[in-house]
Amino acid sequence: MKNKKIQWHPGFIAAMNLEFAKDREGLKFEKEYNLNTKPLEIDLLVIKKDSSVRISNEIGILFRGHNIMEYKSPEDSLDIDDFYKAGAYESLYKSYGKTTDAVRADDVTISLVREVKPEGLFRYFKEHNYPISNPYRGIYYIEGNVLFPTQIVVTKELEEESHIWLGALTERMKKQSMVRLLESVDRLTEKADKEFADSVLEVSIGANKQVIEELIGDGDMCQALMEIMEPQLLLREKKGREEGREEGRIEGTVDTLREFGYGDLEIKNIIMQRYGLSMEQAGEYL
Repeated sequence: MKNKKIQWHPGFIAAMNLEFAKDREGLKFEKEYNLNTKPLEIDLLVIKKDSSVRISNEIGILFRGHNIMEYKSPEDSLDIDDFYKAGAYESLYKSYGKTTDAVRADDVTISLVREVKPEGLFRYFKEHNYPISNPYRGIYYIEGNVLFPTQIVVTKELEEESHIWLGALTERMKKQSMVRLLESVDRLTEKADKEFADSVLEVSIGANKQVIEELIGDGDMCQALMEIMEPQLLLREKKGREEGREEGRIEGTVDTLREFGYGDLEIKNIIMQRYGLSMEQAGEYL
């Protein structure tokens, strides 16, 4: 596959929408929320439409009315300066209400989300006497010298089956976890959920090339991948037929696979299996 830069943050936004799917009707999601006219953005702002509503997902148990979420990709660090920067974002958000104290300090929370526990930051907390509690797997409440209720979510430590979407935002996915993700995507019925899942899947597929190559060698799982991408494939095939080309279906498949970051060898193997082509015939489409 090509060395394509992974767009982690859109995958995170989609994953959180799926994590909070049971309570989504009572929440408002503001992605890349602008704090002011300068380029200061919050990754995700989750606002409760009714502040008294309790969120069932344990990530949202800390939530109040206004909840800032900052995501760190596997490529990003999370240190004490990032921690203070998040606190500054909180303070700016609270201070920019339409009227004085429109957003109360006790109605704002922040969540810092990262795959791996930031050991250096936790050492700082210990050295500076920040109390830390761990009420749920992978969730740490930072207490003491903080302006707002704060939690750090370590996605690698979360219970895998309950947090399949956040767990998919990794470069270390195992084959069985990818199979579980594909099965979860396949079970979705709502249009919005499927669109969010597509964003998560695109990130996960792009970040876990070796696992995908293994699945391509498995006929059943290769077929599952193709079925999940079927809506895009159908659009491509329809366009090809409208242009009067019998080859449109195969070319549509090739184009879609390229968008998912597949290289020529992987694409060749897939279209050979899907359309019964010889190696020479498949090569003509690349």
